[in-house]
Amino acid sequence: MLAQRLARPSLRTLPAFLMMAIVLPLLAGCGYNTIPTAEENAKAAWSEVLNQYQRRADLIPNLVETVKGYASHEKDTLDAVVEARAKATQITVTPETLKDPEALKKFQDAQAGLTSALSRLIAVSEAYPDLKANQNFLALQAQLEGTENRIAVARRDYIQAVRDYNLTLKTFPSVLWATFWFRSNEPFANFTVDEDKMQPPKVDFGTKQGG
Repeated sequence: MLAQRLARPSLRTLPAFLMMAIVLPLLAGCGYNTIPTAEENAKAAWSEVLNQYQRRADLIPNLVETVKGYASHEKDTLDAVVEARAKATQITVTPETLKDPEALKKFQDAQAGLTSALSRLIAVSEAYPDLKANQNFLALQAQLEGTENRIAVARRDYIQAVRDYNLTLKTFPSVLWATFWFRSNEPFANFTVDEDKMQPPKVDFGTKQGG
């Protein structure tokens, strides 16, 4: 009798195990992993965006100090860059808060403000031939130009990754998984800059024209 009682629960759960054995492969084959995969891709793309913006922020103190050595009286322009950098580094959007469009907009506006301040600093440097010929300045120019290009690429990759992820929440058959298994998943915010404005700013201190 005891053996029969112990065997009964196993017999009752057997259909459930059989159902799981059948259903789980079907879920995988029908794209059950599409949503979490697309979500992780978007988060990874955003992390790269942050990495490149941080790379730019790290270059700025040396750039400011170098310019200050040749154009210390350009105090307003230098201060504007320092202030814009401080604001840009204070505002961040983690992968966990990408669902908030307002947070992304604040981040985007802060980075745009830093880009604008850097453009003014670059324009000022044109009036100082000795500065443009400085080896440290030339090295910073190359690094800043490369970083701006990497920022543009990272932004484009993120935009595409978010489009792919957001589509998985709306299109068949992945919308079924969103409805029944991933109800807490929400679309990620995206950059609001038009594609034709995504080109990196021109970083040219006049050195390419021979001085």
